[in-house]
Order: sequence, then C-alpha cells, then structure tokens
Amino acid sequence: MKKFASWIGAGIGWAAGGPIGAALGYLIVSALKGATSDYSEFQTNNNTYTNKTTQAGDFEISLLFLAAIVIKADGKILQKELDYVRTYFVQMYGKDRANNAFKLFKGIINDTTLSTQEVCTQIRNHMTAESRSQLIHFLFAIAKSDGHVADIEIQTIQSIANYLYISQANFNSIKAMFYDNSESAYQILEVEKTATNDELKKAYRRLVKEHHPDKLAHLGEEHLKGAQEKFQKIQEAYETIKKERGI
Repeated sequence: MKKFASWIGAGIGWAAGGPIGAALGYLIVSALKGATSDYSEFQTNNNTYTNKTTQAGDFEISLLFLAAIVIKADGKILQKELDYVRTYFVQMYGKDRANNAFKLFKGIINDTTLSTQEVCTQIRNHMTAESRSQLIHFLFAIAKSDGHVADIEIQTIQSIANYLYISQANFNSIKAMFYDNSESAYQILEVEKTATNDELKKAYRRLVKEHHPDKLAHLGEEHLKGAQEKFQKIQEAYETIKKERGI
C-alpha cells in the first residue's frame, strides 16, 4: 500500500489540492484498507496546491478524472474503453505505474459525487492551453476506441472543453482528427474550404507553432507521443489540401 501512496504523492503539485485532491484523499482512504498512514503521507502534498507549474503527475491525474467522465457519458462502461486507457498508460508509464493508475481509476469510475465543472476549473486554473488541448485530444481517442464516437460522448467532451476554455475552433480541429472525410483536413487547420492559399499557409504555420510537441516537454517524454500524433495530423491535413489544390 505504501508503494501506491508514494506513487500518488510523487510528481503531483496542484492536483493534490482543490476538488481533485479531496477526491484523491477520499478514494485512498476508502479503497485501500489500512492505508491511514499512507494517506497522511499524501496529505503533505496539499501544501503545493498554490504551485501553478504542471508536473507529469498533475497531467496524469487529470487524464484519469476526465477519462472517467467521458467513459461514463453514454451510461455504459465498455471494456474496450477501459482497455484503451490501460494500454495508453502502460505505453506511457510502464506496467507498474499503469497498474497503480488503474487502481485509482476504478475508484474514480465509481465516484458519482465529483463535479465535472469543479474538476475542469481546477485544471484550467493551473494548466497551460497546450496541455489542456492535449487532454481533449486524449478524450477523443478514448471515445473512438470502440470504433464509434457517440453523440453523448461528443457532447460531454464539448462540455469539458468549454469548462477548460478551449476555443470552438480548437475543439473542432481536434475533433476532426478522429473523422475521415473530405472536410476534416480543413477543419483540422481551422479554415473554410474557400480559404486562399495564403490563408491556408498562415493557418498551418500558426497551428504548427501552437501545437509543437516541445510545448509539452515539461510533462516528460511519456506525454510526447500524443502531442506528436496531433502534430502529425496537422501536417497531414496541410499536405492533403496542398495535393488537392496542386500547390
């Protein structure tokens, strides 16, 4: 149990306070029998709540809470979605850390008291725009893991994006990355199909700058894969339109 509590405490700054920290504390003492001493170890991190620098642990915990909200959105908890989250965490953190994360995730899934707005407000107040955008990208990947993004899942992710102050254009761009149709390339680049070549090039350069993986370097190498996938989607969309227009 002490190993689990140490994992919770390590690398977590602002997530140890506010509604997320309160939920974490409750889950630890309710889900882990005899973990009182371990919980006291975690509590010492509440003093770091005023630290606005996002650490890898903050991003990791945020992913777990938001993923649980999306998975429960359609009233069904599908094994494919749970497997995707587990696989994603194993790829990023390795088996031991992923197993610890999943112990916590099971408790979050069953928590019916947590407010989506409160969780998102805490994340928004302490996380950069680039990191918040990456969270939305991950949530769409979860929703698509069963082969179909349900309308209720889109609505839930849209609601989360609104609470995180993600612009509608950015949201539509990320959403388009998970659909394969003729309009997706333009939506990814946040331009209309009638945009001029100069407008297209300007939009591409702006998005490349905004979503460059280096902007998430502070979260650690394990989080760069998702950022690189999104970055690649932007490049592919630009190449698709260039080929279509013959430029």
